[in-house]
Amino acid sequence: MRLIFAGTPDAAVPSLDALAASAHDIVAVITRADAPMGRKRVLTPSPVAVAADARGLEVIRANRLGEDLTGRVADLRPDLGVIVAYGGLVREPLLSTPRHGWINLHFSLLPAWRGAAPVQRALMAGDTDTGASVFQLEAGLDTGPVFATVSRSTGPGETAGDVLAALAHDGAALLTSVVNDLAAGTARSTAQLGDPTLAPKLTLDDGRLDFTRPVAEVDARLRGVTPEPGAFTTVGGQRLKVLAAAPVAGGDPLPPGRLALRDRRVLVGTATDPLALDTVQPAGKRPMPAADWWRGLPDQHGVTAE
Repeated sequence: MRLIFAGTPDAAVPSLDALAASAHDIVAVITRADAPMGRKRVLTPSPVAVAADARGLEVIRANRLGEDLTGRVADLRPDLGVIVAYGGLVREPLLSTPRHGWINLHFSLLPAWRGAAPVQRALMAGDTDTGASVFQLEAGLDTGPVFATVSRSTGPGETAGDVLAALAHDGAALLTSVVNDLAAGTARSTAQLGDPTLAPKLTLDDGRLDFTRPVAEVDARLRGVTPEPGAFTTVGGQRLKVLAAAPVAGGDPLPPGRLALRDRRVLVGTATDPLALDTVQPAGKRPMPAADWWRGLPDQHGVTAE
């Protein structure tokens, strides 16, 4: 089939690669416009744009999949649109332009976690099973019938970045299989069953750690917001990013938020067991071992994270 592919971040690249290596023809790739990155705000193409350019594919940069793109896409005569983590909704009349419409690889077991941040929200909620679904795109938010799913269990300490990388790989194979079935006329979909949950885009404040909560909840939030938007707390009025940490089962309790050095580890108290800080990043500095940060504090007595 003639495919139009829409995607933006690293998580979409395995799907682009898998489809490009298949028998199908990718007639163009739609991705979001180059964006300023890093401290120097250098204008940078998306990972999908880089991958598509490397393969010699036509790249269409657009921050909205709406009516203004319809004519350009129609001229390419696509049989099917494929979208993976593009970062926006496909609107009519573009939604109906490909002969078979659009299918979406979504990183959740639908109808769970419909929306922009399914993996992050699943981990923050404490889910231990995650997955990916390929479904027929409709006007509603991730509401269409599902062709296929793949599931996996979340390992101890896995972050959203870890889980998303694994699902991007597994989902690429799942997506290619569905495209093959659609081409052969053998694809079958079923309506989503069960109560949906929503996964809205994360904000910076979603990364704030609340040490008055049990350590399992603190750990779940930390893993869910890592690497983006990133976990943080405030110590002495200064923001401290928490890049890596782990619960200490059965450790001597500390008051919620209280920091202490025990057995060469920096611990912070929660409502239950302490959390051991492994890697942190003080404001304006590079990431460092938490013990090095601790030794640099001017006063280590009664230090509290808020």
